[in-house]
Amino acid sequence: MRDLVGYGMKAPTVAWPNGATLAVSIVVNYEEGSERSFAMGDPDQEPLTEWGNYPLSSDIRNLAMESMNEYGSRAGIWRVLRILDQFKLKSTFFACAVAFEQNPEVVKAVVDGGHEVCSHGYRWEEVFRLSKEEEREHMKLAIESFTRTVGKRPVGWYCRYGPSVNTRELVVDEGGFIYDSDAYNDDVPYYKNVNGKKHLIVPYAPDANDFSYWNAPGFVTAGDFSTYLKDTFDMLYEESKTHPKMMSIGLHPRIIGRPGRARALQQFFEYATQHHDVWFATREEIARWWIANTNTDKLNQEGLEDAT
Repeated sequence: MRDLVGYGMKAPTVAWPNGATLAVSIVVNYEEGSERSFAMGDPDQEPLTEWGNYPLSSDIRNLAMESMNEYGSRAGIWRVLRILDQFKLKSTFFACAVAFEQNPEVVKAVVDGGHEVCSHGYRWEEVFRLSKEEEREHMKLAIESFTRTVGKRPVGWYCRYGPSVNTRELVVDEGGFIYDSDAYNDDVPYYKNVNGKKHLIVPYAPDANDFSYWNAPGFVTAGDFSTYLKDTFDMLYEESKTHPKMMSIGLHPRIIGRPGRARALQQFFEYATQHHDVWFATREEIARWWIANTNTDKLNQEGLEDAT
């Protein structure tokens, strides 16, 4: 059952740590090397590139697409990590297990930098293409892979594009996840009732996301993106004076890691970090704080959402 109401007029009263009113979640989607490609033995390949959905015969290997993705793992990721380090900010990596397997140096930098690793799946794949059992098996493979590469299992889950009708049930049944981010429908976390179990959703955002560079014609300069991030921040910051808010920022090394775009991150972080009542946090930190500081009995009285 869909929920088109959410909190409605009953906004949650959870306070963020240290008097912060706005939580900012920086997400780095690390997918490079796990995308569909003939090189990986897949029956088809990713269509989207810097040049849009470039028309190419379906039986020809798209070396340009592969190369554009490789930019993220070879160059873009290091630029993004340097900028995060410059401002002493921790992010959540929505990482694909196979992508991490192919670049141990990146894994080490992410772990050493104190960033959270949230499972973005075994491959950068659309799980709605999978059967329920295939999806369950891929989830297991991802957890096992991250345990090897990162040194611990992930506690968060996020699918490519969106979940299947089975995803949330599988996440909860697995038993080790404390949240998922497979929703775009709110500005703060909320609970769902999944097969009788309380489960936390830390929603993501599709708009404050660098994919606009690939999807939106005319969205070209660093100023375009930094202005949009600032406008989003300012609105949520103003609203957060009465109720807690959360801002999600979506990044991809192959996109934001390009020199002409990376400046947008510096511009935004230079601006946002001047606000001292803002909490820059990983999604795991946000989830654990929300779980520890929400009155779930009250939430249940007001109507804990049904699953699906």
